[in-house]
Amino acid sequence: MEVMKTIQLRRYTLVDGEYDAFVAWWNQWMPKVRPAAGFAIEFAYGLPETNEFVWAVSADGDADAIAALEKEYLASDARGEAFAGVPQRVAEYNIRLVTEFPTTA
Repeated sequence: MEVMKTIQLRRYTLVDGEYDAFVAWWNQWMPKVRPAAGFAIEFAYGLPETNEFVWAVSADGDADAIAALEKEYLASDARGEAFAGVPQRVAEYNIRLVTEFPTTA
């Protein structure tokens, strides 16, 4: 039996002038703290010319399960450490659950 996986698509518009600093911070912290909190990072892409960063995390279970995991993560010491002293670099957040559709050849 296949385990259900829920994917959260995270689209950010970054503060002007903060793209490089955000990407450096993200590369330092997110590959450590998100998997440790029970998430898998599905992908991450940057669009420097438009100050956008798009990435996705997933976790086993349904929407309620990922919401509970996200709540735990947001309150975690690890997340607090990752964000300590970091200025606000995201001007706009767009975070939604998405449906994955298999591709066929």
